Amino acid sequence: METKLHNFLNSNLLNKYLVGDTSIEESKDVEHFISNYPEAAQAYEELQDNLEIVAKAGAIEAPNHILSNLLDTIEDTNDTKVIHLAQNRRTPWYSIAASAAAILFAVTSFILYQKNIQLNQENNIVVEEIFDLRSDIESNNSKLDQLSRELLKLNNPDARKYVINGNERAKNLKTVAYINPVEKTSMIDVITLPQLPEEQQYQIWAELQDRMVNLGILDESDRRLKQIPYMEDALALSIKIGTKGNNANENDTEVAEISLKDK
Repeated sequence: METKLHNFLNSNLLNKYLVGDTSIEESKDVEHFISNYPEAAQAYEELQDNLEIVAKAGAIEAPNHILSNLLDTIEDTNDTKVIHLAQNRRTPWYSIAASAAAILFAVTSFILYQKNIQLNQENNIVVEEIFDLRSDIESNNSKLDQLSRELLKLNNPDARKYVINGNERAKNLKTVAYINPVEKTSMIDVITLPQLPEEQQYQIWAELQDRMVNLGILDESDRRLKQIPYMEDALALSIKIGTKGNNANENDTEVAEISLKDK
C-alpha cells in the first residue's frame, strides 16, 4: 500500500485535481487518497496554500484611469446601454494573464517540490556512500597501521631473517621466517607453496633438543606475514607435508629445513 501512495504522490493527479483537469475516475482516486491517507491530504493542502499565495502575489490591480473611464461610461449611458454593456463586456486581458501566471506558477512550484524530494533522496544516498567510504578508509588505515607495526618488527635490529627453500620434493617452495630473540616473537612470510593434493597440507615444525613441536599449518592463501609461536631453544625450523584431519606427525615428509644456530 505504501508503494501505491508513493506512486500517487509522485504522479501529477493532485495538481490536475486542484485545477479541475481530472476525469471522473481520476477525481475519485484523488478523493480516495485524500480521505484515507494523511500524507495525501497534507500534500493537497500544501498545494492549495501554494496556489493561494501565488494567486495573491500575482494579482494585478486595474490601472486607475481604466476604472475611472468605466465609471464615466456607466453614468453617461441609460439602463438599456448598461444592460447591453454588461452582456458584451469581456474579461480584461490582464486578469486572464494574471490567472494563467498563477496557475503556471503553481504547477511549477509543484514540479519543483517533487524535484526537491528527489534531490533529498539522492542526497541521502550520497551521504550513505560517504559513510561507507569513510568506513572503508578507517578499515584500510587500520590494516596499514597493522602492516606498519609488522614492518617495524621486521626492521628491528634484533630480528633475524631466515629464508627457507624447498628441497627436491618441493623445489618451488619458499618462505621467510623472522625471529626476534629479544622480544621473543616469530613470524613467517609465505612466498610460494607448490600445490598439494586435496587431502594434504603443509605444516611448520620447530626442532628442539629432545623433540619436534608443530607450530601450525601453512597455506598458499596465507601469502602474508603470519605470527607463529616463539620457541626459546629451537635448533631449526622445518616444513613438512602431512595429511589433513590427522594429528601432526613428526615423521611426515620433510620438504624444507633451516638451522637457527648458524646466525
